[in-house]
Amino acid sequence: MQVTDVRIRKITKEGKMKAVVSITLDDEFVIHDIKVIEGEKGLFIAMPSRRAGDGEYRDIAHPINSETREKVQNIILEKYSEVLDEEEPANELQSE
Repeated sequence: MQVTDVRIRKITKEGKMKAVVSITLDDEFVIHDIKVIEGEKGLFIAMPSRRAGDGEYRDIAHPINSETREKVQNIILEKYSEVLDEEEPANELQSE
């Protein structure tokens, strides 16, 4: 399985959620609504979830093992970092 596309939608309002992401797997399957969250130990991803009848949230799509989850998280966070780096020079020009 290869992540063949990553689309980042930054969240501009204050809060722990920094972006919402869609990834494409093998140019054939898309997973929407992966969230980039700022936690106490840094950024991490939260897979798409839905509230169950008991009020708890359950992932509706997720990696089966920790190695795959880490691979997907690393790809997403790397792309998120690239998006931030691209915006930084534009912000510096606006403040001058």
